Amino acid sequence: MTAAKLEHINFTVDDTKATAEQLCQLFGWKVRWEGEAINGGYSAHVGDAKSYVALYSPGKTTAPANSSYAIKGGLNHIGVVVDDLDAMEQKVKVMGYETHSHADYEPGRRFYFQNHDNIEFEVVSYD
Repeated sequence: MTAAKLEHINFTVDDTKATAEQLCQLFGWKVRWEGEAINGGYSAHVGDAKSYVALYSPGKTTAPANSSYAIKGGLNHIGVVVDDLDAMEQKVKVMGYETHSHADYEPGRRFYFQNHDNIEFEVVSYD
């Protein structure tokens, strides 16, 4: 039996297209799909051939208040592995975001940042 692998994470943002563009610029990802979504919203799938982040913006008709689709940023963080942590941190800073919680640990290094939707990203490199 093959080990399970994460395919995607889905979360709510203010502007699907703006967040998709930002993730493509930062991580070199592509928009795999975009279009109309539940509750009159709009979604985009951003990533590579094996995994992606699903971005959702509610439309005029929103989900009930107790639905995760109505809560912007309803998750803890998204972890992204990169080859060059220092270069990625510079990219993040150029985009105007503050990095924090730097750590060197076995087996790698990491930092965190929050984007414009207050979604926290952990960026890690395994040396």
